[in-house]
Amino acid sequence: MFTRALLILTAATLSTHSVCASDIHGGAAKISIVFDHPLPNVPGKSMKGVLVEYGPGGSSAAHIHPKSAFIYATVLSGAIKSKVNDGPEQTFKAGENFAELPGDRHGVSANASSTEPASLLAVFVVDSDETNLVTDIKQ
Repeated sequence: MFTRALLILTAATLSTHSVCASDIHGGAAKISIVFDHPLPNVPGKSMKGVLVEYGPGGSSAAHIHPKSAFIYATVLSGAIKSKVNDGPEQTFKAGENFAELPGDRHGVSANASSTEPASLLAVFVVDSDETNLVTDIKQ
């Protein structure tokens, strides 16, 4: 069932809505909302699919997500370096996944390669009225 939902979300990338487009050949990430649907059995909550694309050597600033957000992320291509809270920095390859709990601090989110692109799909369960899914942390 989950694999089917993931395939549907991935297919939705054909009609993406870009929320923060940058040069994906380095520098910041390109972030696109590819799915946004209220949960019919959980009033006030929605599922939002976010495609994150990194060019070679690309990364995102340290950030947090809304306090209502539970996030499941799966790497679609390449490899992604990630560090959440005080945990170790880890590298996730295509097909591998991780979760972020409400209030977690995402200190590292980056392409593990300086020569190949990488992408991930982050699936948020979040308050439906939440419009700002990423807040950079000043370091």
